[in-house]
Amino acid sequence: MAKVRDYDVVIVGAGPAGMTAALYTGRAMLRTAVLERGFPGGELLNTEYLDDVIGFPKILGYELAEKFAAHAKQFGAEFFETTSVISVTKMPDGYFQTEAENGDLFRSPAVIVTAGGTPIKLGIPGELEYAGKGVSYCAICDAAFFKQQIVAVVGGGDAAVEEADFLTRYASKVYLIHRRNEFRASKILQKHVFENPKIEVIWDTVAEKVDGNSENGMTGLHLHNLVTAKRTTLEATGLFIFVGFRPNTGVIAGHFEHDVMGYVLTDNAMMSSIPGLFVAGDLRSQLTRQVTTASGDATTAAIAADKYITRFKETESEGSSEATREAMESSHISAGGYT
Repeated sequence: MAKVRDYDVVIVGAGPAGMTAALYTGRAMLRTAVLERGFPGGELLNTEYLDDVIGFPKILGYELAEKFAAHAKQFGAEFFETTSVISVTKMPDGYFQTEAENGDLFRSPAVIVTAGGTPIKLGIPGELEYAGKGVSYCAICDAAFFKQQIVAVVGGGDAAVEEADFLTRYASKVYLIHRRNEFRASKILQKHVFENPKIEVIWDTVAEKVDGNSENGMTGLHLHNLVTAKRTTLEATGLFIFVGFRPNTGVIAGHFEHDVMGYVLTDNAMMSSIPGLFVAGDLRSQLTRQVTTASGDATTAAIAADKYITRFKETESEGSSEATREAMESSHISAGGYT
């Protein structure tokens, strides 16, 4: 039978945002449950090295994940690993019900969703095998590892074009591969690409296979021209894929405000349009998605959630469940907290 577990706050996802939030809610003496479909780390587990986390000039992704998890657990957060979340639903009494795939229910006044997002993959042979060993979905994260190397970028939107231009700060040559004969990217970004001597555009072409070996990682990329049907091999040690990114918002039941790409809109305390439901990290509509920004979001979300929970319990003790719900629905954040 399904088990109902009561917590002060439930955190969905155990990437950098989720673990940072757990650290802060634990320090605030809130009973915290962290639900993660795999092992703690999120996208860190798909990243070989990082050099852009303050205090760690170079650190393995899984090593940083272990440090994050150990620190969060130190303050009492309970981690439920390999626990997939089906839905997060706000109930009529103002509490949230978070349902896990195994049928367990987690009940809490507040939820912090840090489920992240998923880069859309090409689905070609070698892509997953060499992920973190030449294949990347984040130029800002990994560009510095490709100094004076030849790399390829796949995509035709703003992200692909902008990141190709960024990569030329490090790479000796950047091939920008697009399946059509024109970009979808904004004109100003295209102008930068066409004027950059280190970028060569390959039109009407798709990537078919990533070559490599266990010692060196990625060594080459097989291409297929859709117009001429000609197949070629590009000698490149890096492949950056920018064909889209899906926010993992499917766990949130009910309507919430979001941007045109589906990312959750929040106020400056990281609360969504659903009172008591906070969002941090890659799921949130924002300019950039880095480990440091995820941790910053989560710090704010956790502190705001603590204030929300305090007010929720005060209001609950003052009246009925219906009164609690109405009071919290109309609450808002000011510089001093919830009013």
